[in-house]
Amino acid sequence: MKQIKMYGVGGQGVVTAAKVLCEAVAIHENGYAQAIPAYGHERRGAPVYADAIISREPIKKKGFVYEPDYVVIFDDSVMDKGIDVMAGTSDQTVFIVNTYRTREDYPFIKHKLFWVDAHSIALNTLKVDIPNTAMLGAMAGADLVGIDAVGAAIKDKFGDKGTVNLEAARTACEQIASNA
Repeated sequence: MKQIKMYGVGGQGVVTAAKVLCEAVAIHENGYAQAIPAYGHERRGAPVYADAIISREPIKKKGFVYEPDYVVIFDDSVMDKGIDVMAGTSDQTVFIVNTYRTREDYPFIKHKLFWVDAHSIALNTLKVDIPNTAMLGAMAGADLVGIDAVGAAIKDKFGDKGTVNLEAARTACEQIASNA
């Protein structure tokens, strides 16, 4: 079982990404998955989060993720907005970050870290700064889920816009970098 915490800002598709990730695992990889969105008074630009749990075995718990195995950061500005991305993490927690370069002041810099410039990928492929499908590709690049399953779930979710969103995911999967 892998517990995932996703942080971003309103308008980036964080909740949608959690749902699509879970559909990719449950429907297209015959696994088990739960998406746990955190709804509230969020607005475009305000910090948001969503949780996901994925597994090859049935999931017997229901609820938010408090001890994440993976933390996915759609916008590292959430840390400047008072969000503690380290909450509940351990030395084994893996981080996946939307950034063009890592920064030495990241509190997770010594953790296993993956990064990709999902912002630029979204702008280049989708022509809008909505990095959710690129970040799904990054999650595939970090071996959370297969890229083919992500692609199928993206096509299911986005219909006519699935092709360009799949391009964003595949590009991110190919461009992901790691400190490992």
